[in-house]
Amino acid sequence: MTQILKTITPVNGGIYVERPLATPAEAEAALARARVAQAEWRRVPVSERARLLYAAVDAFVAAGPEIAREITWQMGRPVRYTPGEVRGFEERARYMISVAEGALADIDVGPKEGFRRFIRRDPLGTVFVVAPWNYPYLTAVNAVVPALMAGNAVILKHSHQTPLCAERFAEAFGDLPPGVFQHIHADHDTTAKMIGSGAVDFVAFTGSVAGGKAVEAAAAGHFVGIGLELGGKDPGYVRADADLKHAVETLVDGAFFNSGQSCCGIERIYVHASVYDAFVESAVELTRQYVLGDPTEEATTLGPMVRASAADFVRGQTAEAVREGARALIDAKGFAADKAGTPYLAPQVLTGVDHSMRVMTEESFGPVVGIMKVASDEEAVRLMNDSPYGLTASVFTRDVDAAIAIGDQVATGTWFLNRCDYLDPALAWTGVKDSGRGCTLSTLGYDYLTRPKSFHLRLPG
Repeated sequence: MTQILKTITPVNGGIYVERPLATPAEAEAALARARVAQAEWRRVPVSERARLLYAAVDAFVAAGPEIAREITWQMGRPVRYTPGEVRGFEERARYMISVAEGALADIDVGPKEGFRRFIRRDPLGTVFVVAPWNYPYLTAVNAVVPALMAGNAVILKHSHQTPLCAERFAEAFGDLPPGVFQHIHADHDTTAKMIGSGAVDFVAFTGSVAGGKAVEAAAAGHFVGIGLELGGKDPGYVRADADLKHAVETLVDGAFFNSGQSCCGIERIYVHASVYDAFVESAVELTRQYVLGDPTEEATTLGPMVRASAADFVRGQTAEAVREGARALIDAKGFAADKAGTPYLAPQVLTGVDHSMRVMTEESFGPVVGIMKVASDEEAVRLMNDSPYGLTASVFTRDVDAAIAIGDQVATGTWFLNRCDYLDPALAWTGVKDSGRGCTLSTLGYDYLTRPKSFHLRLPG
């Protein structure tokens, strides 16, 4: 009997999408097609791959208005913001295509009399991309486009919350040779079996720490390359010399955009004592201006979380912190749509928090942020590093040299000055500790989607 995927929209709790899940035989067939197609695709010149993928990006952008609306209905982000994901997809895809020729070029190791020596970057084979719902295109494009540019075949398995995203990829990439790009709707068991089949050469996974561990377990013993982009508890630090207005606007947006459902969103803020009161007052004032409601309405600036259980988790974290001495500065009654047992959750700012509380140490992935007072850079660094995660971290200051010096002490994949919650495709996207391993984006991202092959040639005569 065929299993059916059912996507429940957080907008109104109805069924938005239904799709049959792949059978084991269908999964095996997809892997076999990828293997055959990749053998030919790897021989296609990089310039021709680029031509085809630029055309695919054009097709994707042309469908942008419909894609943006689908994002809202699948995962709840307000319609005023979802077009930004299409623009972000385009920016990242075009950049990674544009740098591919140089990133994939042979490496000349220098002259040696009587020899020619170089290192070639060979594609891995079949890349299996397992993508999440929170930024369904931005997370997937980081791996899909460079994997294809590197000469790999790609199979995309998207979240059950956002299955239409995989189908939109397939539509845009429809002019690629058959089997080079495929998508599959699969349950956890089939996904694990694909990873451990011996027919996958690399897994690019974005999701939870638990999901990352499941991927590692499925791949165990098969020597499969794995890239993991996992959780975060990303901090922001406001120094005494910061532009306070800019810091408030940037950090509040970093905490609450996408209802806080961002792996690199701001989940904890440390503020120098001299500006702490002013920062908190301004942050609370700005937070109260959010409009929580139906994400299909243009006026809404804060949509529902992906599901009621996720919202209830954040409610539980917040209530526990308050019981332990924290102060909740936002009255949820000011947000009429906030209702227990639903995915609609008001934003919350907490003070009186410390690292004995889960809300400051455990990933929330929702619209709540704790703010702590600190006395020095040293205290801020200690607290920023007091976390099992290390995806991004931010400092707000007018002193660039100090920012770099502090950044050198913080265990994180990306260090921001006067901004947060953003990916520049020219920079490596990576994490430390439980935030994952590997790298996407930038020219370095291609290192993880290829293997080096050395040519050591003794010349005739």
